[in-house]
Amino acid sequence: MAGIGWRHPHYGELLERAAGPQRPALDFIEVHAENFFAEGGAALAVLAQGRAQYPVSLHGVGLALGSAAGVDAWHLEQLARLVQRIEPLRVSDHACFARAPLGAYGGQTVHAADLLPIPFHSEALDVLAANVQRVQDRLKRAIAVENLSAYIAWNNSEMAEPEFLVALASRTGCGLLVDVNNIYVNALNARLQDAAVDPLAQCRDWLDAIPAAAVAEIHLAGHKDCGDIVIDDHGSRVIAPVWALYRHALARFGPVPTLIEWDTELPALDVLLDEAAQADRIASELAEPEVAT
Repeated sequence: MAGIGWRHPHYGELLERAAGPQRPALDFIEVHAENFFAEGGAALAVLAQGRAQYPVSLHGVGLALGSAAGVDAWHLEQLARLVQRIEPLRVSDHACFARAPLGAYGGQTVHAADLLPIPFHSEALDVLAANVQRVQDRLKRAIAVENLSAYIAWNNSEMAEPEFLVALASRTGCGLLVDVNNIYVNALNARLQDAAVDPLAQCRDWLDAIPAAAVAEIHLAGHKDCGDIVIDDHGSRVIAPVWALYRHALARFGPVPTLIEWDTELPALDVLLDEAAQADRIASELAEPEVAT
């Protein structure tokens, strides 16, 4: 059920081990789609080799699905071509915006090169739903949309984030990619503003507001506490509170494909495999029937 983010330093080692007697027990590998938009070349060749060994999930960081400027047509076409080539297990991106028109620059649309939060109100939902539907229509498949780790918030939101995301899934038929670490990071940052916030309780309430049928994938990662802010840096092991929330999520959602994300300060491949094995152990424990006494 668990997979790992497959990053450049681990390309060769994973392929070598996958072809040998000690093949890593992974259900899938996930890559950032934008790294493979080139027409050909070494990157696409490596991805094809990985696809021959494991199912591949494409995780995007550039669709900017919440942008009122719409989805970039070129970006969507590159993604559609990649999807057709490798037939991925899943396609996902984020509930964020990044594109905006700048009238002072001749109507040019600019990209922020970041995942910026959107307000949780009806107009933003209309924009997000329209963009998600456009992507799904082009790809001819449902995608999964991930909740964001956000360090600022809009003051005109009309609903809580889970309610907003559930409405999106209901309207478009998309799945939800539930990033448990993002939920926890946001709760920790909320506690920095209000000491009365109980991060674990807030996260459990968040998870309980999501229907199991809507969840397509779970992400787990590490984060960095900088004292005055907590950053979702994907640069360390999953910590105990996030594992506890993962257990809560699986108890609510049932077995869900789970990814270990690690994008900075990359460790040895065996560390990632160990984290994936931990996710599998938790899932197995929850799946075991209770023994009557």
